Amino acid sequence: MAPPALDLTHSTHAKMMVIPPRLNLRRAASYTGSSTHEKAPLSSTSSRFNFNHLLFSPPPSPGLPALVPRPKKSPVAPRPSRVFRLFGWFLSLLAFLLVAKAGVKHFGDVPVVDWALGTQEEYEMVGQDELPEFPTPIAVTDRRGRSKWTVSIPPSYNFPLSTKEYTDICAKCHEVANHVRDLHGKSSPSQKASLNYYYEDPYFLDVTEAEERGLLPGAQDTARRISSRSQESHLPVCESTLTFVLETPDAGLGTTLMMLWMAYGLAQKEKRAFFIDDSRWAYGEYTGIFKTPPIPNCQPPPRHEMLPCPRQARHLVVSAATSKETFGNSFANEYEIRKKRDQDREKPMFDLARTGYEALFRLNHDDHSYVTSRIIELRGKAKAPLGHKQDGTVVGVHVRHGDQHPFEYQYRGAYIPLNMYADRAREIIEDIHNTSAPSGGENVVAKKHSFTVIASDDPEVYDSEEFKRSPRAQEMIKLAAKSQVPQPEQDRSVMHKFVEETFGWEGGFFATMFWNLGRAGINSDGAAASMPVAPSAETTRLRSYIGRAYLMDLAILAHGSDALICTISATGCRLMAVMMGWEKAIDHGDWVNIDGNYQWAGLTPVS
Repeated sequence: MAPPALDLTHSTHAKMMVIPPRLNLRRAASYTGSSTHEKAPLSSTSSRFNFNHLLFSPPPSPGLPALVPRPKKSPVAPRPSRVFRLFGWFLSLLAFLLVAKAGVKHFGDVPVVDWALGTQEEYEMVGQDELPEFPTPIAVTDRRGRSKWTVSIPPSYNFPLSTKEYTDICAKCHEVANHVRDLHGKSSPSQKASLNYYYEDPYFLDVTEAEERGLLPGAQDTARRISSRSQESHLPVCESTLTFVLETPDAGLGTTLMMLWMAYGLAQKEKRAFFIDDSRWAYGEYTGIFKTPPIPNCQPPPRHEMLPCPRQARHLVVSAATSKETFGNSFANEYEIRKKRDQDREKPMFDLARTGYEALFRLNHDDHSYVTSRIIELRGKAKAPLGHKQDGTVVGVHVRHGDQHPFEYQYRGAYIPLNMYADRAREIIEDIHNTSAPSGGENVVAKKHSFTVIASDDPEVYDSEEFKRSPRAQEMIKLAAKSQVPQPEQDRSVMHKFVEETFGWEGGFFATMFWNLGRAGINSDGAAASMPVAPSAETTRLRSYIGRAYLMDLAILAHGSDALICTISATGCRLMAVMMGWEKAIDHGDWVNIDGNYQWAGLTPVS
């Protein structure tokens, strides 16, 4: 059957419009795509493809715009750029959530762990899935809304904690205690209560009690370890302890020694067993300098039960990092006689330090033997000849230089002049041996046998005009000056390998020099650079020598002198007052401070 013919006789257009050839128009469909005919795809081999559109823009099409917008074709698959963007956003969100979780986990101000109290002493953790993996105080709450707090230290955590960790825990203890107090609707303690050294927080739970209630893990393991150790040593675990950690960022030995003595006296007063930890002491092992301290008749507790705060904890840790907690304002308020304005108000604190000194200051065998013989030798030089009853006077002089400057305002940027020590020593000898007294003949002889004994951290003091004729306190261990170190002779005509310049102790004891002992070069930031790194055996040996020399100086001056001159800004000066005893040093006035009008105090001198 033939297709129907196209009949144009009834067309609405009587005539056909012919486009003039000068216009040279292209089909509109080539540019606008408005043609209803399907276009063939373009390819590199298509004859319809050309580069004319890159050279000029065609004139607008004369065709009319479509009345109905063309439907958009949805792509079958998303463009690769969109996929990559979505994937990138997903990764960014995931990373943000992980960082936020870690931040909340490690830097939360007050970690809160809820616990439920059953009718039969059954507890369960309902606030958090797990305890923090780092030492921190935490708040706990029961089903009735009663809140308490404790300190969580993972049982597997290293002991002792770092000084920064102890400082952070003590700071957070105050925060979490206030937080729990607010939950109970209680206000902060009054000023009188806050200054009470033995104030007990009713909302604090000790570690042992928290483990028994199931608030802290490890109660069964702890009991098992305690039982095992008790069977081995046949000693029970101490009911209450105080452990002193011999670690401080301070290179000096004096402050640590003063706190050690006071901590021991405090432990005896509070009936706590006393232990010493020297695992990270800058001067090496404690028994390398002192004899073994008194051993309690019980065992130390598990290490995670030893807390730096609060003071009411059964097992307390004391170190330089917790000095404000242990020896702060409340301690001074408790152990000072505030009603008195004279030196006697410091006597209770002095007595604590004296108790620690008598129990702990026992030098090792070699050093003790040398100190004893040296004191006998010095006293022998002061002994009067036969036929005379009055012996000479030995005046000890302790000069501290280095990085310790005086309290006296005019000398704060330098040191007390040496002539002030020498002049005061002569005054003391003149006062004791007054030649104008009735027994002038005896005083003249005794005065001739009087002399000064010098000890200093600065080798140049021994060679000064004021003290070059004065014997040293001890000559067993000396801090050498640069001029005293032998220099190897080398042939200057031959090139040699560079050797760093020799350093001595001129100027006194400096922390930078101490921390860099045993190193190839000097680091200006010695403490920061060397503290995290375990010292070598040679470095530890050198540091131990310095500590031994310092302690022998103190012992000989304190016990071998009739009077002692020093500057209270140096902790060694205050230590020697304790070693001399209250009656001799304070009551009799044989301990003489020439650094301002300051009275004795354990850690902070009082004007």
